Amino acid sequence: MSDRRGVLFDVDGTLVDTTYIHTVTWWQAIRQAGFDATMAVIHRSVGMGSENLVEQVLGKEALDQVDQLADSHKALYAAYWPALRLLPAARDLVVRCHEAGLVTVLASSASERELTVLKQVLDADDYLDHSTSSDDASSSKPDPDIVLAALKKAELEPGDAIFVGDAVWDVEASAKAGLTCIGLESGGTSAAELRDAGAVAVYRDPADLLAAFDESPLASS
Repeated sequence: MSDRRGVLFDVDGTLVDTTYIHTVTWWQAIRQAGFDATMAVIHRSVGMGSENLVEQVLGKEALDQVDQLADSHKALYAAYWPALRLLPAARDLVVRCHEAGLVTVLASSASERELTVLKQVLDADDYLDHSTSSDDASSSKPDPDIVLAALKKAELEPGDAIFVGDAVWDVEASAKAGLTCIGLESGGTSAAELRDAGAVAVYRDPADLLAAFDESPLASS
């Protein structure tokens, strides 16, 4: 471990309120392709990459249609871009981390185009040191590729950073990369599920984590 410390943020469902939009637009894409799945099952898979999500929701027999489903989802989701909103105090939390001297990284697996939109919503470029997109990883969560890519960009060791995410897949990917993870319930996953997956602490949303910053794992990271 070194004196140089960092925080890696997931974005969708952690900083920007998109999880249920992704759920609805995946549901629409799946229905348009002639498949069927409940929103509850889809929601529990949001945060994975397209291939993992499709296999989780529809089974391996649907994998030959991953590209079609993913393209449909992206087109449907893009219609919501003008309406995207931050989760409570998301920008303030990023600023607080930066001002606390943490190397601050967006560890997103969104496409470059989507990440540009999300960063515009967040409006915190002056407080971000690095960011990742799907271009930086060959495998999606729960595989650790995007977390490892974020660490590499930030020149951080796993023991010198902490991950903040909203999904079980964030916690699992972090653990595989050697990081501890703070969970947020803002993506719709319960505190119990996040803790069971291995989150070291769970907060309601970014505002709750910000209010507890000095007592949180971020203060000692």
